[in-house]
Amino acid sequence: MKKLWIFVFFFLAVCATAAMRWDYILQPQYDRALEFHEGLAGVAIGGKWGFIDRSGRIVINPRFDKVENFSEGLAAVWIGGMFGGKWGYINKRGKYVIHPQFDDARPFSENLAAVQISGKWGYINKSGEFVINPQFDQAGNFSEGYAPVWTGNLFGGKWGYISRKY
Repeated sequence: MKKLWIFVFFFLAVCATAAMRWDYILQPQYDRALEFHEGLAGVAIGGKWGFIDRSGRIVINPRFDKVENFSEGLAAVWIGGMFGGKWGYINKRGKYVIHPQFDDARPFSENLAAVQISGKWGYINKSGEFVINPQFDQAGNFSEGYAPVWTGNLFGGKWGYISRKY
């Protein structure tokens, strides 16, 4: 019986190892890399970020200081160096849809994105127009029609939820 257990253990170990085989699809060549979202992945080359497709072809040249993943056809991008820069949004062709003007930005979710201006968060649509004016100290993405928002200061605050009809 002991020999049977050893055989089973050995057999399962070999099968598990074989199941974990992998190979590079794209050889290591990027300084940093994000996950693929909507068919594109952010990659850093020489200190600037751009986007590649699944074949590794650069589809948006590296020219941004930071990028976020694509969501609903748009990606938040930072331009302007480490200090004094702004966030905007580009489409999958690398064209600005919403020019850099925000201090911070979240991905689009349910056609709205949380953005920060002068320390307050609000929500914009895909035209860059405020649908919910900046008034929150922190804001999350919309999901199932609701988004978490926080109001407070360093000494305390509370989280709540807003709806798209806010």
